[in-house]
Amino acid sequence: QVQLVESGGGLVQAGGSLRLSCAVSGVTTGSRVMAWFRQAPGKEREGVAVIATNTGSTRYVGSVEGRFTISQDNAKNTLYLQMNSLKPEDTGMYFCATGGGGFVLRSYKNWGQGTQVTVSS
Repeated sequence: QVQLVESGGGLVQAGGSLRLSCAVSGVTTGSRVMAWFRQAPGKEREGVAVIATNTGSTRYVGSVEGRFTISQDNAKNTLYLQMNSLKPEDTGMYFCATGGGGFVLRSYKNWGQGTQVTVSS
């Protein structure tokens, strides 16, 4: 059974940084894609960053390019999202997900419970 547990969210001032973590268990070996999504109040969930865990190839949504970095630690079975130069519009619930592809929301089979990020102006 796949289990994803996010942590690291919180309240931060604009311009600050946070690092989100996603502890992963129960994922089968082999190539897979892992991603971070976020959902602001009243808005649809959107893809933020995705990584191909076998190649390390990454992709970002344009609004976070150059500010966010997705990475993985295979030894710890943990996915990270380093978020720098945070803006109020980055506020939302952040979810990690696996079992899908790219930023196609409905393709992802496994989701964590989310961690809240709030950026004050």
